[in-house]
Amino acid sequence: MGMGTSNFVIRWINFLTMLLAIAVAIFGVWMSTHHDGCRKSLTLPVLGLGGFIFLVSMIGFLGALKKNAILLWIYLILLCMILVAILVFTVLAFIITNNGSGHNVSGLRYKEYQLKDYSSWFLKQLNNTDNWKRLKSCLVKSEDCNNLAKQYKTLKQYKMAKLTPIEAGCCRPPSECGYPVVNASYYDLSFHPVSSNEDCKLYKNSRVVKCYNCDSCKAGVAQYMKTEWRVVAIFNLALFVVLSIIYFVGCCARRNAGRTRQCKV
Repeated sequence: MGMGTSNFVIRWINFLTMLLAIAVAIFGVWMSTHHDGCRKSLTLPVLGLGGFIFLVSMIGFLGALKKNAILLWIYLILLCMILVAILVFTVLAFIITNNGSGHNVSGLRYKEYQLKDYSSWFLKQLNNTDNWKRLKSCLVKSEDCNNLAKQYKTLKQYKMAKLTPIEAGCCRPPSECGYPVVNASYYDLSFHPVSSNEDCKLYKNSRVVKCYNCDSCKAGVAQYMKTEWRVVAIFNLALFVVLSIIYFVGCCARRNAGRTRQCKV
């Protein structure tokens, strides 16, 4: 690749990523204005990500602009570290999300989930008292369970609904409990459960209790996280390919910058 072309490409790519970094930082500041502690807790990681992207992009932009081999070396080292981190995370994500799937229940259009089906990493994270306390707080504030009654106004609509893993696991007792359904947010708990599943005793109709302490709720969260992680892992594969191409162009720019410096000497 020619000297002018490689430098031009690196300059513009890093200029655009600097703008992206600024957008990420603005998004982080916006999140900090929320009273919701779940979103607010992500402020520092988002700001840190924006700052790191901006730093790497600035080094690459200045290195290509000034044809400075040292700056381009630093840029390539940082970019290489990012590529390795993306690759490691992607492989781990596929390994962690390899286990776990839903179980079909007769009469339901959605699946139910069991915590034991998921990887040991998910079990460790979700069974950690502090972790689950924070997650449960977010689930309660999300109002997903309380909105079911508004979304499905009749019992027939609710029984025909296709609930999400979190709605199926956190908003209702497991089907094996056998509690009669009154409406989308209320079950007849006077009925003696036919199952010994501990979740049957933990479920309450209260909007702040529901089945948030149930293993079925943790399993629903695990399934949600598995799906999200798979999406991120696939995105990371595409990002890895793009960054590898940028890395190759950066190598060309660094080599050309080194040649320019030798010519001047």
